[in-house]
Amino acid sequence: MTSPILSKGQNLALSDDVERVDIVIGWAEAEVAVDASALLLGEDRKVLSDSDFVFYNQPESTDGSVRFLGTSATEEGAQTRITIDLAAVPAEVHVVALAGSVGTGTFGQLGKVAFCVVDGAGQSLAEYVTADATTESAVLFGEVYRRAGVWKVRAVGQGWDSGLAGLATDFGVTIDDDAEGDAVPEQVSEPESAAMQKSSVVEAAPEVAAPDPSPTRPARSARGVRTTKQVARKTKPIEFKLAESDTWQPARLFSVIGVGAGEEQERRATSALIATMQAVRPFARALCARMGAPAGAFEGYIEVQYERGDAVVIPDAVLKVVRGSRVWTGLLEVKTGNGKLKRDQLESYLDVARKKKYDVVVSLSNDIPAGPGELPVEVDRRKLAKVALRHLSWAEVAHEARMLLSHGGIEDDLQVWLLGEFLRYLDHPRSGATEFVDMGRHWVAVRDAVGAGTLRAGDQKALAVAETWVSLSRHLALRLTAELGATVKHVLPRRFRSDPAARKAAVAERLAAEGIFEAVLQIPDTAGDLLVAADLRTNRVRCRTTLDAPDEGTSARRLSWLLKQLQGAPGSVQVEAVFSEPGNEACELLETLRTNPKALTADRAGAIVSFTLEQVFAMGNRRSGTAASFITSVTSATDAFYGTVVQPLRGWVPAAPKQSESAQAGPITDPDG
Repeated sequence: MTSPILSKGQNLALSDDVERVDIVIGWAEAEVAVDASALLLGEDRKVLSDSDFVFYNQPESTDGSVRFLGTSATEEGAQTRITIDLAAVPAEVHVVALAGSVGTGTFGQLGKVAFCVVDGAGQSLAEYVTADATTESAVLFGEVYRRAGVWKVRAVGQGWDSGLAGLATDFGVTIDDDAEGDAVPEQVSEPESAAMQKSSVVEAAPEVAAPDPSPTRPARSARGVRTTKQVARKTKPIEFKLAESDTWQPARLFSVIGVGAGEEQERRATSALIATMQAVRPFARALCARMGAPAGAFEGYIEVQYERGDAVVIPDAVLKVVRGSRVWTGLLEVKTGNGKLKRDQLESYLDVARKKKYDVVVSLSNDIPAGPGELPVEVDRRKLAKVALRHLSWAEVAHEARMLLSHGGIEDDLQVWLLGEFLRYLDHPRSGATEFVDMGRHWVAVRDAVGAGTLRAGDQKALAVAETWVSLSRHLALRLTAELGATVKHVLPRRFRSDPAARKAAVAERLAAEGIFEAVLQIPDTAGDLLVAADLRTNRVRCRTTLDAPDEGTSARRLSWLLKQLQGAPGSVQVEAVFSEPGNEACELLETLRTNPKALTADRAGAIVSFTLEQVFAMGNRRSGTAASFITSVTSATDAFYGTVVQPLRGWVPAAPKQSESAQAGPITDPDG
């Protein structure tokens, strides 16, 4: 069901059975970092103390009711979360204001930013989208507030030019960014409250911003709160230099020798995961943030037994996070390979968690839900009143590990080695936890029906396979994100992002009509999006990208500009040119154009305005949808096309305007001076 869309100033009452909400701020321009924050305000709309300011340097309120969870990549770009335990918010707190800030740049550079309120199951309750920011470096998106015993959400959209420090100061927080430390200043100026506010509203509202995944230390000083951010230090992994031959292999911390399947595979993967989280704190924090845990000391326990009536319930792991006097607890259910999560099993864990007053049940498998916050298994929603249910995929676990190793955040060389060993284990096929492994049990029947022309869009099998294709598309984005160190998003039309049923129906309809799956991946700093199309009728995978041609020079010069960038691309790449004259297009193989560029431009009216590059790959011959056939065909085609075609391309940048010769000669001096 689509969540209500709020306009600025509009409010919405939350249901009485909602005791915990997550505030999710999402944005598309992933190269711009947004930092989330929350302020717990009294009746006078001021914080009661500096500890009521929750952000990357102070990730939890004193009472533990409001916590900063971190940031993560999505197919839409990036998002950040703050969680609020409504039942635990002190009575003297009337409003939780939710805000976001950028360290460099402005919100005007971000375009649309979405402020969403979701429940413990990831179901969106309300959404507010703003796109009218200009010079603001901090924005108060909305607030969760209490009125006559009822919790409500209000959309605000109020901006500051003075960044996080200015916004916090206006709500009574004492800021001290003059303290010495190994931090990078956020470039905020002293606040001038009335002048800074870019828009006026009846009531101020909270905003959520993006978190810093790196470990943080308490940022309080004697004079106030520091909003400056620490720099993540990159370390080098341990090197082994004394081997006498390249055939010598160092001992592995997590060995795959003797790994079986089923329960044995799950136990090994679970044990390796928990041990690594305990040893590498930043890794534990990154994963626990996805689960809704506070920042704190982590402990994990394997296969703890609980009584549930006359039966015994044994989750794969129990997760504990301690921060101050608060202990957060989660139950973890793990599946590897093609193991599937079961509704009755998850519901039994939810019952145990509710009885023990635990916080969350987490499922971990190779299932990648088609949309963010969605669950691979539907459960009785009544069981989610007091316990949250979250899902992680093994791809996301590997993504967090690779991002930490690539972009810093771990200061100990030994921890870098430990995390590298864990990734090495996940990457081995025997771990059962590395790849998107299966298109589902209906794949063969659907593929045969496409070939025979008998598939219909309303077929339940087609709908199931359509959902799996969207999950595979998200998997492609995660793989590229981890490899490139830049957030790659799977682009979905907005109308499908919060409507899984409509999304599945649209994919199934095209599959039935044309036999084609299609995914669009948006990669930062590339000249064009990467489109991947799997054609089940021709057994081909087509990868394509489109970029604008230079807007100056002849068509021959514009083509030459492109060919210089494609020197390492395969000759089988098709180069299509669209000319300014309507209906005038031409297409040739790259190998032909290398010897005869005029084959594309001769006798064409108008100038080239855009190029489309496409490469066709053979699809696996096996009919199965496992990683050894269809999935491998799609992933390998995507990797190859990006590396040889998309990655070398750069968009056209016109030359800078030229000075006159007299200006280049420098200033004229007066000899009588």
